[in-house]
Amino acid sequence: MSVFDSALGVFELERFPPDAASDNLQAWDAADEYLLLHCSQLPLPEGPTLLFNDNFGALTVALCSRSPITIGDSWLGHQAARYNLAKNDLPAENATFLDSLAPLPPAPALVLIKVPKTLALLEHQLHAVRAVATPETIIIAAGKARDIHTSTLQRFSDILGPTTTSLARKKARLIFSKATAQVQPAPAPTLSWPLEGTPYHVHNHASVFSRASLDIGARFFLQHLPEGIAGTLVDLGCGNGVIGLMLLAKNPDGQIHFADESYMAIASSRLNIAVNRPEDVDRCAFSTGHSLAGFEPDSLQAVLCNPPFHQQQTLTDNIAREMFRDAKRCLAPGGELRIVANRHLDYYQQIKRLFGNCTTLGANPKFVVLRAVKTRAGQGGR
Repeated sequence: MSVFDSALGVFELERFPPDAASDNLQAWDAADEYLLLHCSQLPLPEGPTLLFNDNFGALTVALCSRSPITIGDSWLGHQAARYNLAKNDLPAENATFLDSLAPLPPAPALVLIKVPKTLALLEHQLHAVRAVATPETIIIAAGKARDIHTSTLQRFSDILGPTTTSLARKKARLIFSKATAQVQPAPAPTLSWPLEGTPYHVHNHASVFSRASLDIGARFFLQHLPEGIAGTLVDLGCGNGVIGLMLLAKNPDGQIHFADESYMAIASSRLNIAVNRPEDVDRCAFSTGHSLAGFEPDSLQAVLCNPPFHQQQTLTDNIAREMFRDAKRCLAPGGELRIVANRHLDYYQQIKRLFGNCTTLGANPKFVVLRAVKTRAGQGGR
């Protein structure tokens, strides 16, 4: 827990999910501070307030009195905002949460945007803003100065209208735009490409990892998928769902559950099953959430994942370790965890300590595929 001394008030904020290993990491950054400082110096008009990509709720908490509408692609981001509203005894009902595919309210008075790391998501959100904003809408974006390039500013200018920037403050910079550009036709909602060696076309919404092609980790993982498993298999952190899509063919008696914290990832996975294997839609389930929270103990036959080693822009293995612990809890005896990971990450030892066993199924100069089985006799330490 840290004290966020902002220009609009002092608040206690915590990163989400709470984890002792992240106690030294702040739930806000210099861009949040700069946005709120600038807002404190403006006569803000009445009307809808839209907050984009508020990673841990700093903006939602500080602007709670304006009944903000918080928009983003991260389920964890929304939960973090709810969590920090409660921590500060602020009414959760004041805030409305929308995913990045939801329609926006017309004529917002104030739009604050934390510049996302994915340029395609930024473009998607700017088009959505332009469709509802008026020339009177105050539009301010913020990010790390090093991440705001000429090409970034060009996107704002082309989609919204006249755009300027502030001086840097604590290595953060503000972007100011006026919504006067002509509203352009909405771009195609997804980007698609053929999945080599298959009859499938993979569709990807803007925020999905490796949107334009099959990422090399998934490509290697596809060579090491389990076959002939009956029961429930989870494609954990499913992204566009390509792993689960291939599991359907290899496990005709299996039920495939697609799980991810990204709303756009789940939307992409749904679309990819509907388009490529409509006959198997009834064998699929889709859920947005954190890791395997909500899954029953001893209920799964396999968990497959390419675990992340970052949260937002912070390098961390906290989420990966939680995925491994959740897999151990949720797998039935004899069930397996199977992952692909960068070779430099020490997941082999972590998994072996947790499960009491770990096998390397495949390796190349960049990746390894690991497998662990939950045994009836129990495993190693937590």
